[in-house]
Amino acid sequence: MRPIVVTEFISLDGIVDSPGGGDHPHGGWTFKDVEFDVAAYDIKGRETEQASALLFGRQSYDEFAPVWPSMDEFATYNAMPKYVVSTTLTGDTVPWGDSEVHVLRSLDEVAALKETDGGEIHVHGSPTLAQGLAAAGLVDRYHLLVFPVLLGSGKRLFVDGTALDKTKLKLAEHAAYPNGITLQVYDVVR
Repeated sequence: MRPIVVTEFISLDGIVDSPGGGDHPHGGWTFKDVEFDVAAYDIKGRETEQASALLFGRQSYDEFAPVWPSMDEFATYNAMPKYVVSTTLTGDTVPWGDSEVHVLRSLDEVAALKETDGGEIHVHGSPTLAQGLAAAGLVDRYHLLVFPVLLGSGKRLFVDGTALDKTKLKLAEHAAYPNGITLQVYDVVR
């Protein structure tokens, strides 16, 4: 079984909306509001090595697909299999630079992908998808870079009213950096 890892930049109040830019009033908050510390991003390099496939929700696919294929730092991600969960995209694949992204139509199809041979499947951004995956019991690990900022509004990773049951987590790794960012890696306990 392939583990699914949800990886997020997240504010202290749980917002994951537009960390690198976008339509949130404070879009780009990871770069604008917190001093850069390369050590805090070490987890991102390890994720690149550990991931064997990427999984996106529709909106994150729409945001990343025009940008990541042209960025040298995403060469490893660009070369690996990618999937987008969408009921509105047409066709079995959609473009990603010179390659393609496989379209999955449901969380049942994600569960089937999880049952295949291979390594970790990483979910970047995609809060709505991450919420659905968590509610379906498909998330195995969370990688959270928590930024010392309160945004007040925006898309949250965990939302009241979702079908998410109480979920026990086990701290697998943690670190704190001089700029106030903390790393929290949690395994889902089953």
